[in-house]
Amino acid sequence: MKIAHIITRMIIGGAQENTFYTITGLIDKGYKVTLISGPSIGPEGSLETHIKQKKIPFKKIRTLIREINPFFDIIAFFKIGSFLRKEHFDIVHTHSAKAGIIGRLSSKIFSPCSITIHTIHGLSFHPYQNKMKNSLYIFFEKFADFFTDYYISVGEIMVKKCLDAGIGKKNKFSIIRSGFDVEKYMEANSMREKTRKELKIKENEILIGMIGRLFYLKGHEYLFNIFLKIVKKYPELKLLIIGGGILQSQFEVFIKKNNLFQKVIFTGLVKSEKIPELVSAMDFGVHTSLREGLPKAVAQIMAGGKPIVAFDVDGVKEIVKDSVTGFLVPPKNEKILEEKISILIESSTLREKMGINSQKFIEQRFSIEKMVEEIEKLYLKLYKK
Repeated sequence: MKIAHIITRMIIGGAQENTFYTITGLIDKGYKVTLISGPSIGPEGSLETHIKQKKIPFKKIRTLIREINPFFDIIAFFKIGSFLRKEHFDIVHTHSAKAGIIGRLSSKIFSPCSITIHTIHGLSFHPYQNKMKNSLYIFFEKFADFFTDYYISVGEIMVKKCLDAGIGKKNKFSIIRSGFDVEKYMEANSMREKTRKELKIKENEILIGMIGRLFYLKGHEYLFNIFLKIVKKYPELKLLIIGGGILQSQFEVFIKKNNLFQKVIFTGLVKSEKIPELVSAMDFGVHTSLREGLPKAVAQIMAGGKPIVAFDVDGVKEIVKDSVTGFLVPPKNEKILEEKISILIESSTLREKMGINSQKFIEQRFSIEKMVEEIEKLYLKLYKK
């Protein structure tokens, strides 16, 4: 079976790592897989080095960019289409909004015998957009549905939102969770003491952590607001912010203004292989994003055996079981966020219990092997029809 995966850019992110692990897993199983992507440009960092190391066949379309640009988009459409027609893929599997739409259209027009599958990692439309933009994205997704044979969604909530918006039919969807290397997070706990020393975290200090781009709608401001209050009550607290982004300098100004520079650690952009040991240093995690698909950052913290306090948005409740693996908080509700964070600060026993529950939950559902196996089964089922 000959397979093409198309994605807008291979930056460091959940959708991109999902695609990378899927491709490498399928290649290991003997399938011929080619990756098609635009330039991996962005403050998040690139996965292209990993692609080269794994010797994945890679076709770069330089006009496939994230921003809407009719001139570049038309060129990308024809370049992708020409490549698909030449290579005769059995399956064309698209990811992300831009590549998802252009890739599906190119596949059905230039390679109509290919089975076209689209994975929904996160929806392009959401309630924080203005009405015109929201309606436009829904229109594009409805249009692309005519060129889609099947959907994979990483979470249940996104299937519901698609169906509610009139995108697709229920029998065209399968839910396959995003896999990642869970074992690395379990093994990294042996590095906890060493990592905490490197971060200058004392034995009696409690480290709260958050993983995520410093970007709009990621909600770091809610965490900083709460931290500013509770650190006065709990002076043994420190905060670890993993990730970089365009808002980092703005948040650093806030930290300096409020004399928190000795309490908050910004890692900036870090390599994905460094994240497990950083998670090992945490006592628990917080996730205050206002918009998510199925948040990998939450799953990563839980895989490290840590409980988490998270805003109850989109697919978060599919991972965080309230009062079992952590706490769910109504979005933007700083009062309840403070209450739940305080509960975990005050009880090491509860942190340990919830951490064990978290790790077990992720281990059973989010392995790379399980994800690749389920995608392979779907490919074979659709290919034989």
